Amino acid sequence: MRASTLLRATICLVAFLDLIGCFAPSPAMAWGDEGHRIIALIADRFLDPTARATVGAMLAADSDALTAHDIASEATWADRYRDTDREGTREHYLQTRQWHFVDIELRNPDLRAACFDHPRVPAGVPASGGPAQACIVDKIEQFEGELVAPDTSAGERLLALKFLLHLVADVHQPLHAADDHDFGGNAKRVTADRFPSGNLHHFWDIEFVERLGADPAQVAARLGDSISAEHRHGWARGTAADWAMDTFAVARDHAYRLLPAPGAEGVYTLTPAYVETATHDAALQLSKAGIRLAMMLNSALGAGQPDR
Repeated sequence: MRASTLLRATICLVAFLDLIGCFAPSPAMAWGDEGHRIIALIADRFLDPTARATVGAMLAADSDALTAHDIASEATWADRYRDTDREGTREHYLQTRQWHFVDIELRNPDLRAACFDHPRVPAGVPASGGPAQACIVDKIEQFEGELVAPDTSAGERLLALKFLLHLVADVHQPLHAADDHDFGGNAKRVTADRFPSGNLHHFWDIEFVERLGADPAQVAARLGDSISAEHRHGWARGTAADWAMDTFAVARDHAYRLLPAPGAEGVYTLTPAYVETATHDAALQLSKAGIRLAMMLNSALGAGQPDR
């Protein structure tokens, strides 16, 4: 091959890899910090006293400096841990980045395929050291098992708690549970009146949540007040796989199906009706995630049911 041809081929390959890197699912902003804080604060409200005390004691003993050690701050830890070496050795990034989502194909939904045929964690290996190619459904189940098991080491149990505070939230973000051959919405450019342009994934991560209010504590309190006993009992059921498929349905029926046709330049202009529906969905998903996280923590560390 001539040198000039080789150079052009190399440049094209680098450009292609850079493009994939731009569009690949980027959980760094999953729900944004605000969304994760809201979910954790809703969960805290519905923890039973034993679970709340246990969670508080475990987080207070955390020596990791990536976040503060209250439940809302620790709910953002998994993103920070993943991204600590994203531009360096990439060890944490490559090990954990796929744990934040499950790419269930929109037109051929197959959870097993999206979860890489559910690889097992090798015997004697903690969940935090499990296969990098694993989906959020499997990681939630594995970390929940460690949180319950009496023989889990104190350090691994703390990691399990910190991952669960984050991943249970992520599995309720619609574009963390569905894919339309668009890298979870990252490759769909969208715009809307009074919003900065971005991609569809970003809008569901950030923009629709921010419409609920600027203060996570106030948003969590308002959403928590609206959760009825019927809602609590209905939502506090199922497995991580059930939750993923429930979230997938929101993505299929609303996030994707309600999209208007793209314009001439391939940009989707979101209608006011789309924005309102998405904002309502975001509030509902945040509420479900908070109740389900509380249910999981109550079951593992407390009496088993929300106390109010």
